[in-house]
This record gives sequence, C-alpha cells and structure tokens, in this order.
Amino acid sequence: MTFLSFQPLTEDLLPDAFELDQRCFGGLWTLDGYRRELDSPNSALLILKAGKELVETRSRHKKAAFYSPTPLSLPSPPSSPPPLLGIGCYWAILEEAHITVLGIAPEYHRQGLGQALFYALLRSAYLQGLERATLEVRISNQSALSLYQKFGFQEVGRRKKYYQDTGEDALVLWLGGLQSPAFLQNLQDWQEMIRDRLHTCGWQLDQDWDQAIVKKLGLTQ
Repeated sequence: MTFLSFQPLTEDLLPDAFELDQRCFGGLWTLDGYRRELDSPNSALLILKAGKELVETRSRHKKAAFYSPTPLSLPSPPSSPPPLLGIGCYWAILEEAHITVLGIAPEYHRQGLGQALFYALLRSAYLQGLERATLEVRISNQSALSLYQKFGFQEVGRRKKYYQDTGEDALVLWLGGLQSPAFLQNLQDWQEMIRDRLHTCGWQLDQDWDQAIVKKLGLTQ
C-alpha cells in the first residue's frame, strides 16, 4: 500500500509540474505560466504525490500498520511513481472557483487518483468560502465529463471552437451551493467513496492530508 499526499505546488517542483503538463496536456501552460500561478493570490495549485509504502498485518484480534520498503500481500500501484502523480488548479474569482487544470500521469489513470484530486480542489474551494465552481471540458472527453457529472456538475453552455489545437467545442459545466449543508455532506460521502476506490488499487491517503492543505493554503476549518 502506498501513501498519497496533497500539497500546494512549490518552486522546487515547477520543472516536474511542467513535465507532467506536457505529458497530460501536450503543453497547456509554460514553465513561466506555472510560476505566475505560484505568485497569484487568486490561484490554488495542488499537486498529488506518492509517499512511503505501508504494510498491513492482521492477527485474530487486531490490525497493525507499519512502514516497510516492501508491501506484503496487498495490491500495489505501478513501481517507481514519478515525482508528481497529478496536478490541479482553480482560480478564485469573486465567489467562484474556476477550475483550470486537472491532470493525472497517463500511466496512473483509472485508479481513483483523478477523483481524489478533484475532490481536493472542491474541498479547498469550500474552505475558501466560495459559492460555486465552473470548468470547461472537451465534448469528446467522455471520461472527464463522467467524472465531473459524478460530482454533481451540470452542463450550462458551450464555447464554440474553444480548443485551438483541434477547433473542438468546450462544454461549460457548473456546480452551485458549495456552502450548503448538502454539499458538506457530499464532501464527506465522496471522501469515503474515494478512500475505498484508492484502497482497491493499492493507494492510501495520508490520514490528515486535507488538514495539510488547510494549513498550507492559509484556510480555516
């Protein structure tokens, strides 16, 4: 079992973020573009990293957990994870979180990592007191569209020929009520769902991963 952690992007990881951008998007932002995001007070840029491996042993009476370089009898993610597994970003504009980036290293798709990263962005937006979230997605990107709809996003418009590389339209998705009791309950339900999904693929979120985001982004619980 391998631990996962989220944290804001830092200067020393800019080259890794740029490399992951190239692999996920073919060059959505430049290195200077990511550096400008670091300097922007309205930008929340989170990264997903793999940490130490966890070994679980079970007895008749209890379950113990301890660190070990080699996991025993548990599902394992692919070996030698890269420095960054994923990167996500949103801009806080007035009362809205405009989600601009969501990318997972291609060889780690379909393991629940995209769900976890998207959850982290929405959790951060909630803690910042934002009221709604929006994003654009290619009409052909059915896997991403399915993910966003799973989190309650709905289509509210279309941007014609939004993507310059292909001339493809973008669907505009929107989610409101981020400060409502119902959304807070959804966050709690999603967290449990995501933990279970990750566990089946050999991943485990650090116990206090979202607390680290709160602290490093200067948010309040």
